[in-house]
Amino acid sequence: MNKRTLIGIVLVLLLACALPFAVSEYRNFQFTLVLIYSIALLGLNILTGFNGQISLGHGAFYAIGAYCAAILMEQAGLPYWATIPLAGALCLGAGFLFGLPALRLEGLYLALATFALGVSLPQLLKYHRLEEWTGGVQGIVITKPDAPEFLSGLNLALNQDQWLYFFTLAVAVLMFLLARNLLRGRIGRAMMAIRDNPIAAEAMGINISLVKSLTFGISAMFTGIAGALSAIAVQFVAPDSFNIFLSITFLIGIVIGGLASIPGALYGALFIQFVPNIADEISKAAPWAIFGLFLLGFTYLMPTGIAGAIRLGWVRLTRKAHHKPSRVTTILP
Repeated sequence: MNKRTLIGIVLVLLLACALPFAVSEYRNFQFTLVLIYSIALLGLNILTGFNGQISLGHGAFYAIGAYCAAILMEQAGLPYWATIPLAGALCLGAGFLFGLPALRLEGLYLALATFALGVSLPQLLKYHRLEEWTGGVQGIVITKPDAPEFLSGLNLALNQDQWLYFFTLAVAVLMFLLARNLLRGRIGRAMMAIRDNPIAAEAMGINISLVKSLTFGISAMFTGIAGALSAIAVQFVAPDSFNIFLSITFLIGIVIGGLASIPGALYGALFIQFVPNIADEISKAAPWAIFGLFLLGFTYLMPTGIAGAIRLGWVRLTRKAHHKPSRVTTILP
């Protein structure tokens, strides 16, 4: 990591820390959701962008993480922070097990299998035999956690929304660092080798079945952690909140943000959180038509996603700065 990148990351973190004190509570809640969505998109991008497996059902793992947190908090009495790793572990196992039979499927067939998962899970959550745990169609209402008491002793009086923002920010930073280290390591190189040329990857001794299943599990873990954070922030879970449109929204987010890009997850999260609201403000009668126009515009103007466009702009800017012609002084006789 070069010096400029490090300075940029520090500035972004400082801005993120100052943000909840400069915006309203509603905007604070929206930016908390942006951080949550960025974790979910990062998980999906690991699977699709870095490993080449298409998923249209990641909303199901988001729902599993959310319900895991809700049930553990309201029925088992666990503190909210303890539900995050447990939700991640549950989704890691569920994703790994789902990835095993899906190894025979590729491309659109895998997308169809994950689509079936995304469609069926909300209906399963409504099943009357599970209503004692899931709350059925009524869902589960969650108590919003308060800020820790030791912050008051440090003269840091934070309300519930501000504390949840900082808690989510801390988890998001940890997950982004984990993803960066993972993708730069041996497993990450194996993921990308399978994406680029599976035959060559197998010839190099990579266990394709294991890496694909493990990638599915890791991707589901990220999404499940995001789902658990979402349940804590929204204070409510219900089956209809995790319909198939949520999975499609996640796919839109990674394409618009930038495939195979870690920062692209954050850009995509900003898009799926704020652009629908902007479209609704532009036209109350046909907000989805405006949203579709935004999608077309971003797709045509930024075919490599927002992250790719920013990277290309930065390269062109630095190239012009490095190759700027020097002034030639002419001495007249």
